[in-house]
Amino acid sequence: MVDRLVNSEANARRIAMVENCFGSSGQPLAEQGRVLVGEGVLTKMCRKKPKARQFFLFNDILVYGNIVINKKKYNKQHVIPLEEVKLESLKDEGQYRNGWLIRTASKSFAVYAATATEKEEWMAHIEKCIEDLLRKSGKQPPSEHAAVWVPDNEAAICMHCKKTQFTVLNRRHHCRKCGSVVCGPCSSKRWVLRGQSDKPLRVCLQCYDDLTRERARVPPLAQPAAHTPHTAAGSGGDSSADDDSDDDDDRAPADHSHDEPKFYGDGEKTEETNNHSSKETK
Repeated sequence: MVDRLVNSEANARRIAMVENCFGSSGQPLAEQGRVLVGEGVLTKMCRKKPKARQFFLFNDILVYGNIVINKKKYNKQHVIPLEEVKLESLKDEGQYRNGWLIRTASKSFAVYAATATEKEEWMAHIEKCIEDLLRKSGKQPPSEHAAVWVPDNEAAICMHCKKTQFTVLNRRHHCRKCGSVVCGPCSSKRWVLRGQSDKPLRVCLQCYDDLTRERARVPPLAQPAAHTPHTAAGSGGDSSADDDSDDDDDRAPADHSHDEPKFYGDGEKTEETNNHSSKETK
């Protein structure tokens, strides 16, 4: 399916439209051999609350962004190489249904489709793209992935000490190793986590102890430079600020209508070919 669409005019137009919708806030997406496989709206579990995000599945990357004007303008573009992605289905729990995890070494998060059928379609298409990429490159799928952050509203107190209540003054922080919501004193340590950043990131005391013990078991010459402990609590150079660009307030008004995702396949390509042939005949 993907190979047939590589050089199609329809594919080139679709990619150009995606680029236009992101405008100057996005990066160029047109590359030799790149195909737009599908697109649609998914609900992404952000730090503060679930939010609608526009997703574009290409044969080598997954792109998503904030919806400014539905089908016309998006911003906050994120590009994820599919070779780094691992999917994990989620069980339905209360209002959170038809979800799965998108896991990478640098960031992991949950998304939810409107229906079980759409979930199956999304996951099947993403898995197929990942499988094709790994087969062609000969690479192995990544073995380590970033933790999924626990949403703020699921933790009224620190998940480490079980005592500190979060208020305007006692802010929530996230451990970059396990994803737990913790207070400042319980996340005063820093550690460079391979795959997430070259700078020290905030970790909870439990993870810091675990990382320290793990480091002690590894011979010095075999220790990766990425796992260097830091205790720069209160440092002005804290690189692990808990701000998430994905949590910025949406500018678009709430739109309760639902459009099914579009996946571009052989049928559409055949139709385009027939139309092109008929024009030549004329």
